[in-house]
Amino acid sequence: MVLQQFARKDYEREVVDALCSAFNDAFAGNAKVRQIPVSASASEAGSAPDALIAIETPSKTLMVCVEIKKSVYPRDIRNAVWKLGQYQRSLDHSCESVGLIAAEALSPGAKQELTSQDIAFFEPDASLYLRHDCWLINVDKAVKRGKKKQQQAVELFTDARASVIHALITRSHEWLSGADLSELAATSPYTCSVVLQELTLREWVESVGSGPGKRRRLVEPGKLLDAWAEHWQARRESRTKWYTFIESPKQQLDQLAERIERSQVDFPWAFTGNSAANLVAPLLTDTQGAEIIVPKGYTDSLAQALGLKPASKGANVILIEREAASLLYRHKQSGSTAWIASAYVLYLDLLDGRGRNPELADHLRSYLETLWARK
Repeated sequence: MVLQQFARKDYEREVVDALCSAFNDAFAGNAKVRQIPVSASASEAGSAPDALIAIETPSKTLMVCVEIKKSVYPRDIRNAVWKLGQYQRSLDHSCESVGLIAAEALSPGAKQELTSQDIAFFEPDASLYLRHDCWLINVDKAVKRGKKKQQQAVELFTDARASVIHALITRSHEWLSGADLSELAATSPYTCSVVLQELTLREWVESVGSGPGKRRRLVEPGKLLDAWAEHWQARRESRTKWYTFIESPKQQLDQLAERIERSQVDFPWAFTGNSAANLVAPLLTDTQGAEIIVPKGYTDSLAQALGLKPASKGANVILIEREAASLLYRHKQSGSTAWIASAYVLYLDLLDGRGRNPELADHLRSYLETLWARK
């Protein structure tokens, strides 16, 4: 216990030193930044922050009340914010004050929550945010190479984990057991557990019960979809362009689907892009081209089944190789033989900014939000 206390004090000193340095950099020598002692009475009462930093400028002095943590998720914020507020109300009102939470790792949800409450935050070597009166400091930089960031949030959207995300968001607001989710996502219970733990920390999932009877449900589908979209736009994938003659462009998806069915391919596939999205949530009077998702390594097989020819110009078919998560929950629209990707995959693919895709993406997002509201 004694060793832990010493380690904690060393950690706090390191964070405060780094924070003072970050403030000095932000003000570029136009302010005096110094740590000041916390009153003994406040420390004994347990209401004192971990540190006090004074930022002195010709126009004002701002007291920064600092709470220091190892890692912070939304659920960790409430008590810290309440404690900072209590202390700030006890300060001499001759100077202004602001609360700040410092940690080695702040989850995206925690940063969003702190920003919405006008609470400053700091991650050494990564981010510093402070808004007060006419002051705004907003620094966000990557962690230095070679320095491992402790307590990092779990990567949610890789391989099998993306299947869990897809299953959860499709069954938004439904209570699911671990076994239910594992079956829906076609992945292992362990993978489901890893994802659920991270989403619980972010407070996007809530739970009831315990043991085998434990159930969870997604309560923040919008935040999860936004996080998925951010990852989606940054990833890389194999996309190839092809051409084939289509007799009736307005029936292009059905015509291509009929060719695939006649070829009796033995792997899953699904249309995506604006032509497919316009079937799910009609908006555009005309769409051109077809985009088809296939499993990795199956581009040539589908190209052969459709009689496609490579095309650098004038392409009307794009084949996209992806992991299984993109093919979960594919479906057929009423009266059509074409397999269509799930509405969530369609939405993510429309965020590429091409043509009228952004307009159709907004329309589809409204459709998805209507589905969430019904549950």
